[in-house]
Amino acid sequence: MNQGGRKRSNQLLGAFGEDATAHFVTARGDEILERNWRIREGEIDLISLGEDGVFHFIEVKTRSSLAFGHPFEAINKEKAHRMQRLALAWLATHSCLGSDYAIDVAAVLINADGSHSLEYRGGLL
Repeated sequence: MNQGGRKRSNQLLGAFGEDATAHFVTARGDEILERNWRIREGEIDLISLGEDGVFHFIEVKTRSSLAFGHPFEAINKEKAHRMQRLALAWLATHSCLGSDYAIDVAAVLINADGSHSLEYRGGLL
């Protein structure tokens, strides 16, 4: 597969994972506020507001195999701190500084038969 085809395939994989995660968080009662919110420093995949008033800044990692490790392994200390800075930037630009928030991670694994599993960890930081 050429570089362009691989990039498109990864985009589709990522979009599937984000859709699955959005479905998961809305099923638990959250409202999706933003998808793929981006500033120069980076991007937040999903931002939701829980029924309890907590903002959730969600990083979604999607894989089609465990060949390169579990999706959660892609979240290192630097990535977690960047997510926190992005969350604070979003809160500041939406006049919500001081609100309760959580940095969450969703791991979506797509199986060969097309089914998928989703693991969700809240409160990374």
